[in-house]
Amino acid sequence: MSLLASQPGLLQALAGEMTPKFLASRSADGIPNVVPCTSITAAGDVEDRLILGNFLLRKSVRNLDSDPRVSVLVITTELEGWILQGDFEGWQRTGPYVDRLNSSDLLRYNAYTGIRNAGIIQVRRVLRAFRLPKTRVLADYLLARAFRPPALPADAVEMPLAVRRSFQPMTAIRVLAFIDGDSYPLTVPALSLQPAGERAMRCAVRECADLLEPLPAGAAVAASLLTLDVISFQVKGTWLGSRRLAGALTAGMAVTSVYAGGPPIPGQRVA
Repeated sequence: MSLLASQPGLLQALAGEMTPKFLASRSADGIPNVVPCTSITAAGDVEDRLILGNFLLRKSVRNLDSDPRVSVLVITTELEGWILQGDFEGWQRTGPYVDRLNSSDLLRYNAYTGIRNAGIIQVRRVLRAFRLPKTRVLADYLLARAFRPPALPADAVEMPLAVRRSFQPMTAIRVLAFIDGDSYPLTVPALSLQPAGERAMRCAVRECADLLEPLPAGAAVAASLLTLDVISFQVKGTWLGSRRLAGALTAGMAVTSVYAGGPPIPGQRVA
């Protein structure tokens, strides 16, 4: 049985055109990048192959072309999710993958354009399947406020007000990405991620905390969110460390750059 088929519900979630999915890549110098990529779906013709549309993926494209290592996080509206890792295998500029993705409702009826090409990812492992109890989301959101950021580095920047406001509602999907011990990007759910002032973020994580806990202070991290009205931003920075509190891992990051995730300026730095 394939890796994808061995996970109950995963293929169905991947088939959902509006199921939140995030793609994490890494730059040539090892900086993580993570963005929403809801076009990701199972190829169907090759075992454990995913395809994705090159649509609003400027930085991700550059990263994929320079380093094939990727992570994909899939999470449903019921907060059931999976963390995948794999390798990017190239672009299909014409052919059945491009035709299939362009015919989807997601891309056929968007106000901008179809995809330029279709990317191919071969999944190497399903690192984790998880379920986030909805009753715990509020508790973790409140617990995250107990984390007090230490002195911030000199290169920390002020997040624009629109970005801070987008990260405040609990209904938005948030994820964190970093480079793991195998040098692959790794993406974990962080629904409690919220501003800690103007230049830092904080969160409390229970499920998947064991994946995040070994991350040392000073490591490069990236965070992304997707709101119910399809607004997206990415913040990048440095990890401020973590500590255990009330059964959760509380942690923070200093923000050193902020990027718009969607139209009209996808991928453009805004702080």
